[in-house]
Parts: sequence; structure tokens; C-alpha cells
Amino acid sequence: MPANRSRAFRRTAAAIAALPLLTLAACGYGSESKDDGTSKVAAEGKKLSTDTVRIGYFPNLTHATALVGDQEGLLQKELGGTKASYAQFNAGPSEIEALNSGSIDIGWIGPSPAINGYSTTDGKGLRIIGGSASGGVKLVVNPDKVKSLKDIKGKKIATPQLGNTQDVAFLNWIAEQGWKVDAESGKGDVSVVRTDNKITPDAYKSGSIDGAWVPEPTASKLVAEGGKVLLDEAGLWPDKKFVITNIIVSQKFLKEHPDVVEAVLRGSVKTNTWINANPDKAKAAANTKLEELSGKALPANVIDPAWKSIQFTDDPLASTLNTEAEHAVKAGLLEQPKLDGIYDLAPLNKVLKAEGKSTVEDAGLGVK
Repeated sequence: MPANRSRAFRRTAAAIAALPLLTLAACGYGSESKDDGTSKVAAEGKKLSTDTVRIGYFPNLTHATALVGDQEGLLQKELGGTKASYAQFNAGPSEIEALNSGSIDIGWIGPSPAINGYSTTDGKGLRIIGGSASGGVKLVVNPDKVKSLKDIKGKKIATPQLGNTQDVAFLNWIAEQGWKVDAESGKGDVSVVRTDNKITPDAYKSGSIDGAWVPEPTASKLVAEGGKVLLDEAGLWPDKKFVITNIIVSQKFLKEHPDVVEAVLRGSVKTNTWINANPDKAKAAANTKLEELSGKALPANVIDPAWKSIQFTDDPLASTLNTEAEHAVKAGLLEQPKLDGIYDLAPLNKVLKAEGKSTVEDAGLGVK
């Protein structure tokens, strides 16, 4: 790897590590790490191999499997006498740190922090054990300033954080237009302005940005402020599917408590089934949980379009994770990662078979 790219990677990694309060991947709202303790009283039933499993997720619609599974007790139901304890995060790095330190055991998280978390521990920290969501990312612009995609050149466009999933996707899209941008500074033919999702709507209203490449519900918040969806990222992917949220587990916990991991995955699969069969009830449940966590529910003109753009799936869409890693390497934000072994989908496929559903693939990146 060229020396300048190696230095760029180290600087980017340091920058990301220094910004734990910013969002990485599908970024959300709420406290950086809010532990709501026991969440709900453990359900009646046999206790599994540990008293408690600590689960992390973002208070974000692209993490709705966890939101709904928590709110409706669907995850707890599968755990029986083993108690689910939940913690919320706004930043991928802080969730990875919590997983590595043993503060949480399992987490819902985006692809970029999963890749970074796996790479920085030389493949010893985590495994991706399931999928959760696809889509829910849009380029929203000020229609008075931007009329077409070619008008993005010369404009100020926000992404959630340096090196996060949406940042990488936008940098890759810029390169495909033939435009040049320094990945680290964000300066060039387009000004890439790294902005916390929580303040992006205010930045848009003030005119300090001309648009944003962001996940839901931030994208729909901008539309509610008069923005226009210029591009839905799903349209750039085969079959309009790409991973936005995965389920990860610490390798230590997976080895010591496979029964608990299987129970959480069963709860996730059943939650996604319920979400897809009852979209309105699931949307309301997710919003109720968001209100509990943040103190404010999303209005209908935000949550309704946001919800429609997200697909809830058990498939981790492994081939798209590999593509996203390639985009980060091309942008100069990541060394070529060794992703062999990042997936262990055997527990999920066992659950899917038992539920009469199709199994999923690891794109050759599974444990051997």
C-alpha cells in the first residue's frame, strides 16, 4: 500500500476515534450511550447460559428491528429467564469500544464500524451474525440551489462523519462523476461537510449546507424543511439492496453463550417477520420507543416516508459489505481490509431453517 494512503488511513482512524459523539454508519438520535438497565422484566421461562445479555443499538429507524424488538418484548420473549439489558449509542466507534470492553455483548450497527472493528482487532473482536435492514439513505438538496445531479458540483453537501458509511458512499459517487475531492478534508469539486445528523436539519435551514447524503430519518427531516430527494442510494445497488444495519457479537460471547446468541437471532428474525406483516403497528412501536429514548416522537410527515424507504431483512447482504469496503479503500480512507471470517451465519441459518425461511450467504467471508 502506498505510504501516503497508509498515512491517510492512520489520520482518518485517529480522527474517527477522536469523534466518539458523532454518528458513524446509520446514525441516530439520543444519548451516546444510554443504558436503560433491565429494560423489561425477564419473561417467564428457563434461564439460558447467562443471567443477562447486554444489547446495543442506535435510536434510529434503520435500527428498527432492535427498537421494535425491545419495545414489544419480542427479543426478551425468546430469551426466557435470561434478561435483556439495552444500551443506546449514537456513534459506531463507541459501540465497538463497548463491545470490545465487554460492556455490551451483541449490537445492531452499520457496515463501516463493523469493518473497522473487525480490522483493528486483526479479526479477533467481533463477528457479523445477521442482517437487519437495507436502504434508507438519500441525497436531499435545496431545490432552489440544486436542480439536477450535475449541479452538485461546487455545492456544500453534508455527510454524517468522516469515513462513515454514507460519507464513503458519497465520496465514491463523486469519483464516479469524474470529480475530485480530498477525502480527509472534504475539499474539492464538491465540499463534503461532515455534520452530526442531529444538527444537519438546522444547518440546512441556515443555508450553511446545500444538501446532505444521509440516512433516515434525517433525510425525511430535510424534506419536511423543504428539501428535495435528488437520489435514493438504493438505486445505485443491484436489486436496490445494500446493507445499512448488521447484527454483531463479540467472539468471546459467541463462544461462551451460543444458546443466548441463537435466542437473540431468533428474536430478531421473529421481529422482522412481525414488522413486515404489520408495518403500521411496527412503525408506531418504533416511534414509541424513540419518544421514550429521546423525549420526542417523529411527526407523521417524517416517519411515514422514512419508514417506506427501509427494507427489514435477516440477510446481511454480505456481497454489498465487501463492495462498501472497496469503496472506502478507493477513497483512501481504509487500508485493504482482510474480511475473511467476519461472518458467522451458522446460528442465523439454523434459526431460519427452523422458521421455514431461506438461508443466507456470507459471500465467501465466513468462518472456515
